[in-house]
Amino acid sequence: MTAYIDAQALAASRRLIGEATNIMVLTGAGVSAESGVPTFRDAMTGLWSRFNPEELAQEDAYRRQPALVWEWYLHRRELVAATDPNPAHIALVALAAQKAVTLATQNVDGLHQRAGSRDVIELHGNLFANKWLDGCGRCDPAAAVPGMPPRCSLCNAMMRPGVVWFGEELPRVARYRAEHAAEQCDLCIVVGTSGLVYPAAGLPGAAKDHGAHVIVVNPEPSALDQTADIVLRGPAGVVLPLLWDGVSAASA
Repeated sequence: MTAYIDAQALAASRRLIGEATNIMVLTGAGVSAESGVPTFRDAMTGLWSRFNPEELAQEDAYRRQPALVWEWYLHRRELVAATDPNPAHIALVALAAQKAVTLATQNVDGLHQRAGSRDVIELHGNLFANKWLDGCGRCDPAAAVPGMPPRCSLCNAMMRPGVVWFGEELPRVARYRAEHAAEQCDLCIVVGTSGLVYPAAGLPGAAKDHGAHVIVVNPEPSALDQTADIVLRGPAGVVLPLLWDGVSAASA
C-alpha cells in the first residue's frame, strides 16, 4: 500500500517535522471518510433519499420544519457514533506527544477527541453538541422540555445542533484561534481536505505568508497543492503513521 508514496517527499517531510517547533494541522473530510463517516450525500439513504442535504442544513429549514431537521441530525449522529478513529487520528495523537501541535478540523464528528487529541479547534462545530436557537439567556439544557426538538422550559426556544449551517459564520473563538495558529506555526500539515471551503481553506496560505512550510496529504489533487512545499499522495491513515516514524531520526 505504500509503494506509490514518494520516498524523497516522505523523507523531506520527516525532516521538516523534525525541525519544526510549532506545527499546525488542518484536517478535512478525507480523514473522517477513512473511518467510514458518511458525507452529507452518503447520509441521504432510505427515508432521507428524497431530501437535499444542503436544504436541511440551514437555519431557515430548521425554523420551517424543526422536527424533520432535528430527526435528520439524530440519524446522522447514529451513523457517526457507529464509526471509530482510524490510524490517521491515532497518528496525530502520537505527533502531539512529540511536538507542539495545534489541531484544527473542519470535521464535526468528534473522532479526533475520541482518539485522544486534546483542545481540538472545531471550525465547523460538533455534531454531538447542542445550542439554542435564539433563547432567553437562561435556557438550561438540563431542564429542556423533551421533544423534536427539545425546547427551553422558560421561553420555548428550540435546541439546535451545534454545527455551522450553510450561510453561518464560523465560531468566532475557533476562527481566531485557527488564524493565530496559522500565523505562528513554522509548519502547516493539511490532511484530507479539498481546499475549497473557506475560510478554513485560507489557513495554509496564511501560514505560508508568515514563513511556514506547508505539507499536503491527500490521495487526490486538491486546491491547496499549489500552496504546498511538499505533496504526499496517499490516504491519511497510511501516510501519517509513516511520517512520525522518522521524526526522531530526522531531528537528531
